[in-house]
Amino acid sequence: MAAAAYHQISNGLNMGTERKGEVRRKTGETEIDLQILLDGSGRHEVSTGVGFLDHMLTLFSVHGFFDLSITSQGDTQVDDHHSVEDIGICLGMALAKALGDKRGIARYGSCYMPMDETLVRVVVDLSNRPFLHYEATIPDQKVGTFDTQLGKEFMRAFSLHSGMTLHIDLLHGENSHHILEAVFKGLARAVSQAVRLLDGFEKPLSSKGSL
Repeated sequence: MAAAAYHQISNGLNMGTERKGEVRRKTGETEIDLQILLDGSGRHEVSTGVGFLDHMLTLFSVHGFFDLSITSQGDTQVDDHHSVEDIGICLGMALAKALGDKRGIARYGSCYMPMDETLVRVVVDLSNRPFLHYEATIPDQKVGTFDTQLGKEFMRAFSLHSGMTLHIDLLHGENSHHILEAVFKGLARAVSQAVRLLDGFEKPLSSKGSL
């Protein structure tokens, strides 16, 4: 991460108490540098090479109150698939790093997110048992140049690498942009609930004693 971006995220915070995760990942298809600060204010610097994904991740940052920095270079001359999936992988890994052993977190979160005619339900459990249920049929194959099927690919990668059980259901909606926007906003709010620290509770929220 560039020094300026790091400063933007960490400015004014106690470095010893930050819940942050950083991932650098380089393959033959993508090169990604990502950092998330969970207890942030929605500050963001996002440049993925995929314009619609930039928009979605900006929404995730703002509506989840996460400070987020992402830079990515990928083989978008082929298509956006590798970049979208690999950024989902990195965001999931960074979230898992930021949470550590998950002591004291609420663990569960849910959101009903409206977007004009659209209503989406998102429910998460930071369980260390990754699973994705995704029932959000998008009417159009493309929003601009973005392949709408990649929304599911992103969520699958994110849930797997964060250790998250994630349920996403489109209750009703017609506009493809609105549906995907509601999905990402709903994800932001549900994850924000799940990662919040419970006052006076310092253990993993599980009858087993660990997650």
